[in-house]
Amino acid sequence: MINVKTVLRKKKLSTGTFPICLRITKDRQTKYFKTLFNATEIEWDAQAGKFNKRNQNYLQNNRLINKFQDRALKIIGELELEQDDYTLNDIEKKYRIESNPIKNNVFEFWDEIIEEMLLAGRTGNAQVNKDARHIVKLFHNSLKLTFKEVTPAFLQKFEVYLRSRGGTDGGIGVKMRAIRALYNLAIERNLVKEEFYPFKTYKVSKLKGKSPKKALTIEQVKKIVDLDLKKYPSFTNTRNYFVFSFYTRGMNFTDMMKLEWKAIDDNNIFYTRSKTKGNFMIKILPPVREILDYYQENSLGTKYVFPILLKDELTPLQLENRKHKTLQRYNKELKEIAKICGIDKPLSSYVARHSYANCLKQKGVATDVISESMGHQNLAVTQAYLKELDNSVLDEATALLL
Repeated sequence: MINVKTVLRKKKLSTGTFPICLRITKDRQTKYFKTLFNATEIEWDAQAGKFNKRNQNYLQNNRLINKFQDRALKIIGELELEQDDYTLNDIEKKYRIESNPIKNNVFEFWDEIIEEMLLAGRTGNAQVNKDARHIVKLFHNSLKLTFKEVTPAFLQKFEVYLRSRGGTDGGIGVKMRAIRALYNLAIERNLVKEEFYPFKTYKVSKLKGKSPKKALTIEQVKKIVDLDLKKYPSFTNTRNYFVFSFYTRGMNFTDMMKLEWKAIDDNNIFYTRSKTKGNFMIKILPPVREILDYYQENSLGTKYVFPILLKDELTPLQLENRKHKTLQRYNKELKEIAKICGIDKPLSSYVARHSYANCLKQKGVATDVISESMGHQNLAVTQAYLKELDNSVLDEATALLL
C-alpha cells in the first residue's frame, strides 16, 4: 500500500516556522520531499494536508501543493504500469532530476523555480530571480549551462562582468545570493552533488553594500510629524505613511500596504512581518491613532487600512504591480517633503525604519531592546538574551519618542 500526503515536519527552523514536505509511504517505509514552503502550525490544516485561511496566500499556495502531489502520483502511476516491485528509491529517482534530464540546465530549472514563486505569491522574489537569470544569460551567451559549470571561477568572471556594467557591491550581492539560493535548491532536489557547490570558495559575504544607512534625528522626524497638511494637502498620504511607519517600530511599506482593519483593536496593532514572518503586537500611540482615525473617516470601503490597494482580493501579481507604482510615488514625495522641512538627507520608505532605531538610541534605549522591538532575527545572541522581554517593555521604549 502506498500513501502520499503533504505534511508539516516537526523540525522548527530559525524563522519559527516548519518545513512543508511531501511524505510518501510504501511498505512501512517513508521518504520526504521538500516543497517550496515553510509554515507555522496555526496556518496549517494537518488533517487536510493544506494551508488554512490563516495563511495569507492559502489559495495560491494550496494550488502549488497540489502540483507537487500530482507530480508524485503521476510518477507512482507510471511505475505501477512499468513494474510490480518498485521501491521508494525508484519513486525518488523518477521524482528527482532523472525524470527530466533537461532540468540539469540551470536556466530551465530557474524557470521552474520562478514559476513556483509566482504560484506561491512570492512575486518580489520571482522578479529578483528573473533579473538575475536574464543577466547570467547575457554573460554566459548560451542557452545551455549546467550546475557543474557554475564554478568559483565562473562566479568571479561574472562579478567582473557586472562591475564592467557599473554594478555595485550591493547590486552584485543581490544577484549572487539569487544564484546561491538556486544552487542550494538544486542540491536539495538532487540535481547536482554538494561536492560541486561553488560558494564554499566564492564568498557572497564580501559583497556587502557600503552605502551608510540613512536615519533622521528625533528633531527631524518631528518636522515631518508637524508638516502643515492644510498647506500641502497633496502630501497627506505620504506624510501619514512615514509617521505611521516610524511610530510602529519601522513597519515597512509592504506590511502597511497589506494591513487590514481586522488586525487592529482599541489598543494594539497585530501583524506578521512579510520579510521575516515574525509576529508583532504594537501599542497604538497618539500619532498612530490620529492617522487611523483619519483613514476610518476617509475609507475606500476595502478591508485595508491605507488607500494603497484600491480593492480586495487582488492577485499576487496585481499586488506587486500596485506596490511598485505607489512605492515609487511615495519615495518621490518623501524627497519633496524633505526639502519643505529643511532636511538635507535623501528620504525613502526605509528611512522611517532606520530613524526609529536611531531615535531610540538618541533617547538612551539599550541596543538589545531596539533589536527586539524591530524583530531582528539574525542577531542570534541578542535574540537569545531578549526572548523573555515582554511587549510592555517594547511599548514603553517606543513611547519615549512622544
